[in-house]
Amino acid sequence: MISLRQLRYFDALARTRHFGRAAELVNVSQPALSMQIKEMEAELGAPLIERRRNDIQLTPVGNEVHRRAQEILNAAHDLVDFARHGTKTLSGPLSLGIIPSIAPYLLPDTLPLLRKRYPELQLRFRETQTRTLVEELLSGELDLILLSLPLSHSEIETLGLFEDRFLYVTRRPRTAATDKRIALSSIDESRLLLLEEGHCLRDQALEFCNSARSASAIGKPDLGAASLSTIMQLIANGFGETLLPEIALHAEIGGNRHVRAQRFADPEPSREIGLAWRRRSARKHDFLALGEVLKECRPEPRGTAGGRTTY
Repeated sequence: MISLRQLRYFDALARTRHFGRAAELVNVSQPALSMQIKEMEAELGAPLIERRRNDIQLTPVGNEVHRRAQEILNAAHDLVDFARHGTKTLSGPLSLGIIPSIAPYLLPDTLPLLRKRYPELQLRFRETQTRTLVEELLSGELDLILLSLPLSHSEIETLGLFEDRFLYVTRRPRTAATDKRIALSSIDESRLLLLEEGHCLRDQALEFCNSARSASAIGKPDLGAASLSTIMQLIANGFGETLLPEIALHAEIGGNRHVRAQRFADPEPSREIGLAWRRRSARKHDFLALGEVLKECRPEPRGTAGGRTTY
């Protein structure tokens, strides 16, 4: 009978596609890991991997075994979670993944409140792009992720928290500001400054522009920045314009008098911020409690008194 240890070793090998890196991931020697994989193949009576010169590839059987192995490992992980945390809300270790266009704007207010209300919670963070977060959620490395919805996957459950509107940010003109909202279709995409490839915020901005006019008329920006802070500095110096999530408004613009943010005409483009976790997780009550804290800590939009649409 194959063991959980063998499944864990095989999962590491399937994800890294390298014996040395897999061994480091599970803290064993490479020969020990290789031996366990061979014993697992012998027990199953089928080859799981194809050994090549510089890497390894999973066989068709190996791919299916890996999928099922992840389900078993996640179930074992969730069983332990249930036993340890089933009776107490937000206690013990919790691994949370967050996309970069959310983390800097929600965490500063969320962390102190979590520490005050749930002092036994041991929160661990991972900030990276959506695709990586989803992979690590499914593999059991993360307990839940905070990202932009929708996210459709049969093994994942989601919870919407709040809508985050997009604002149009440009260099502040010398003339007096206007309260007039702007049409999404009036944006010059050739001047758009966006995050680099792989960020969902980039894809959303381009999708909004595509929806406002024919796709053939859209020119995708060739370059991208690693952070919204970099984009704000470029705009302040006259190098372009962007679509900025409203939750980032005060952190990225604040007292910067060189840029301005305007609201779009209805229907305003927006994204839904939410949580996602493995459907079979035993800690749903924890995730719902965390969601309430996140909603409470959402940065409140300012500068809208009297119907003004500029910031």
